[in-house]
Amino acid sequence: MKIGFDAKRYYHNHTGIGNYSRAIIKGLQALYPDDDYLLYDEKTFSRTFRLGRKAARDGCELFHGLSNELPADILKSGVRSIVTLHDTAWRTYPQMYHWIDRQLYDYKYGRSCHIANHVLAISESTKKDVMRFYDIPEVKISVIYQPVQELFYKPLSSDEADRLIADAVSSGMLSAALPKDFILNVGSINSRKNLLGLVRSLELIPAEQRPPLLVVGNGHEYKRDVLNYIAKHHLEQYVRIETGVSDNKVLQALYSKALLMAYPSHYEGFGLPVVEAALQGCPILTSNVSSLPEAAGPGALLCDPADIESIHKYLTELLDDSSMAQRLAEVAEEYARCHFDPRTLTEQLHELYLKIC
Repeated sequence: MKIGFDAKRYYHNHTGIGNYSRAIIKGLQALYPDDDYLLYDEKTFSRTFRLGRKAARDGCELFHGLSNELPADILKSGVRSIVTLHDTAWRTYPQMYHWIDRQLYDYKYGRSCHIANHVLAISESTKKDVMRFYDIPEVKISVIYQPVQELFYKPLSSDEADRLIADAVSSGMLSAALPKDFILNVGSINSRKNLLGLVRSLELIPAEQRPPLLVVGNGHEYKRDVLNYIAKHHLEQYVRIETGVSDNKVLQALYSKALLMAYPSHYEGFGLPVVEAALQGCPILTSNVSSLPEAAGPGALLCDPADIESIHKYLTELLDDSSMAQRLAEVAEEYARCHFDPRTLTEQLHELYLKIC
């Protein structure tokens, strides 16, 4: 089977959809080496309007749009197609997007769902959103969870994690040595991820009992809002933002050393950092909305992300009862290893390919 992929994010995006693209393709190459995989890295115009016909000329039997969209000419090309929908945040969390961007995403991604032979959703929550917003019949949608990079399935020893963190400090990837105990938050710093809600809930903990919060991620306007709040409320010693962590082995080490992972997002298509943390045996506080209960499973505490008191309540429960936190972490890790096994997910995807072709 010859399969074409829109590989723009594979080559040029080093976070969410880029990681998804690389994990998908590398998993397929490892398990099904006899198939041919064509990775297209086209300029915007060709990618949008000519890539379908190019895939047909190259003999592709199937084209997989890995990042919410398909080429506009895919129907005329005669090539069978699948599109992965990661989320519908422009619909479910519109305040984060400019009006023109919402219109563009609605048109491009909604059209792709309709012209695709099949839609792949990365969670049951996303599947429901696609059905609700774009009137796609359930029979046309399959759920295959987002694969996690294989390195996260190989536990680090405590000494190895310490070495990786020390090397990251020496190289400048981390700005300074880490405190012994810290809460971890990982992800883009935008209003949907709700870092300000987490900071405000942390502020409710008495200063003498308050562990520092380490944030791994970056952002723009919303990040400035968070920094302004931190400065206004004199929380600089309790919140540290690291923007340069580019090595997932270092990220894995941070998960393994954290007191807990706090991820009170308002909306996620999947919630990859939750699964990454669970695989390291890190206790998890996340939200009770969208796909996050799916990603976290029964071993996480689930808060209302819109309620600062709710975030604070579950945050203090995990901090105050280390035995409970450890028990929950073990349940979460077992759930993650069972439900998000990369080999199983790759086999499910390949079976879908064969079905669509």
